[in-house]
Amino acid sequence: MLVERLLRLALVGSAWVLYLLLALSVVSASAMVERWLFFRRHRDDVEALRKRLAGALGTGDLRGAERLLEGSPSLEAHILREALRWKDGGAPAVSDAIDSELYLVKKDLERGMSLLGTLGNNAPFIGLFGTVLGVIQAFHQLGDGANKGAMGNVMSGIAEALVATGVGLFVAIPAVVAYNLVQKRIGEIENGVGSLGKLLTAALRTDRFQPGERALSRRSKADLPESAEDDEAAPALPRHTNGVVTAAAAES
Repeated sequence: MLVERLLRLALVGSAWVLYLLLALSVVSASAMVERWLFFRRHRDDVEALRKRLAGALGTGDLRGAERLLEGSPSLEAHILREALRWKDGGAPAVSDAIDSELYLVKKDLERGMSLLGTLGNNAPFIGLFGTVLGVIQAFHQLGDGANKGAMGNVMSGIAEALVATGVGLFVAIPAVVAYNLVQKRIGEIENGVGSLGKLLTAALRTDRFQPGERALSRRSKADLPESAEDDEAAPALPRHTNGVVTAAAAES
């Protein structure tokens, strides 16, 4: 009973599988176009941006560095621009902010990747399923045929069934190529964020961006008069308590 029902279902043919693959190809093409437009909208010369940013940070012009980041449409600049809001906390705070912002941006970077990966892996199997259904239908016609003309119909049916496998590969190959290209672009953006982020945090650790404790301590040591240094190096005078010299002073 169950086998007969499954056979009747298989004899429906593979035409519906071809329509399904056609719909999936449209969805896949839409995802690829959306990813292309997204990365094109945020495209910029990150190497040139890094050189200009290094020049601004090297002169201590943090405001100029912020203007450079604001003028760039790249995702790398967006991440650093958001992280600079925490510059008062120093380099560690900015580094943590870069990591946090990168996690948020990664959701946008990977949008549509699951769809492309799923289609690339499974579209050939969907096409193969359509081929199997077509072959089953062809052999069923062969069993019902009573003349040699039925053999011709069977061969044409098998040929039509193989079309489903070809369409499945046609859908899968572009999806796999697009998936790999997007993955490569995501890796480039992450590397760019790492490079610019290290440059920014390194600059924030220098004295020109830390006018407080470390810079002041160095200047105070440089400006300290020699007499004060001699006073600091001079031995302490013996201490008297009620006119009595302490034991340490008496021993000396």
